[in-house]
Amino acid sequence: MTHSFPPINETNDYDPNSLTVDKARELIHRYLTPVDGYEEIAIYDALHRVTAEHILAPHHVPNHNNSAMDGYAFNSRELTTPTIELTVIGSVYAGHPFTQSIAPGEAVRIMTGAVIPDGVDTVIMQEQVAREGDTIRFENKQIKVGQNIRLAGEDIQQGAVAVKKGQVITPAHMGLVASLGIATIKVHRQLKVAFFSTGDELCSVGEALKEGQIYDSNRYSLKGLLTSLHVECKDFGVVRDNPNALKQVFHEASLWADVIVSSGGVSVGDADFIKALMAELGQVVFWKIAMKPGRPLAYGKINQSHFFGLPGNPVAVMVTFYQFVQHALQVLAGQETTTELPQVRYRLLEPIKKTPGRMEFQRGIVLKDSNGEWCVKATGNQSSGVLSSMTQANCFIVLPQECGSLNKGDFVEVELFNGIL
Repeated sequence: MTHSFPPINETNDYDPNSLTVDKARELIHRYLTPVDGYEEIAIYDALHRVTAEHILAPHHVPNHNNSAMDGYAFNSRELTTPTIELTVIGSVYAGHPFTQSIAPGEAVRIMTGAVIPDGVDTVIMQEQVAREGDTIRFENKQIKVGQNIRLAGEDIQQGAVAVKKGQVITPAHMGLVASLGIATIKVHRQLKVAFFSTGDELCSVGEALKEGQIYDSNRYSLKGLLTSLHVECKDFGVVRDNPNALKQVFHEASLWADVIVSSGGVSVGDADFIKALMAELGQVVFWKIAMKPGRPLAYGKINQSHFFGLPGNPVAVMVTFYQFVQHALQVLAGQETTTELPQVRYRLLEPIKKTPGRMEFQRGIVLKDSNGEWCVKATGNQSSGVLSSMTQANCFIVLPQECGSLNKGDFVEVELFNGIL
């Protein structure tokens, strides 16, 4: 597994102790290039994959003029009197074209999706027609020439781009490509992401806790986050605070992965070895950001793999993943347009305390107040170790670096977790 990673030379033009969130995003994006490798897969199995080339329409969609309604098809030249009377000479069903000639004064019964026969150009809904035997009557009121007809190529013209390169395939794309008669498409290979946690204090789920130990939750949060992005991921477990053990895992992970994500071990404690190992095995772009939670965040490379060293606190892991890692993985996977959390403005239901100097991402709850207006409040304890705050929250309250404390009723920017409320 190899891919291009441009030389990193960012050590002289910024202070890593005060790197802003925007600058960190800019630096990361500078080194992101979609990984090499493609495969041809069936559109039936293509959900969540990323297209590697434009998909062009080999024919019009729809490929013929067809009826948008159950009704009667006739020629608009009949619209000469207030009341129209026509003779029905047959019926047209979807999949069964009508080949008989249609003379003046005649119409055909037509079903939704059926091909519009030669000689007619307008369809009236059956609910607007009175029929007796083979005779129909309807009023010439507000009838428009060509109404209730879907024209060939109305959806997609032959030769047009039906699905763009770098598009994540959704169920709608699957149906659209199938409507073109295309059975297989070219997609980027799946991104490979290795992840692990570091720390002597960590105990894996299912094991008995020893004195001073805690259960490792970060790998489970990371597994969920990575799975939601539909990458191929590999769990390297819990790695102890030992330089040799870390070095071995880094080596093994870099042989397999395009990206390595760790949690813990990137602060300035005596047992935090990751920054030194990054310098030894690869390159360091930055390792600290002026944000809360998540100040200790390392980015660089280990051998030829991109590396994100996330903080050890559970909330900080999730915040930094959403703010930095998610975008990077989407670009590396070949997406032309990446997913960003929807950002809107709401009034605060309660005051918020903040000291200027760092950008904060507080966990928040968007809800309706007593007047039925949408507003937002913090979840309560904003400690980066309180993971329950992420289960309660439905948004991040984004507080700029220069921002201080805010009062009830002030407007704040909010990043919604699940679309627009």
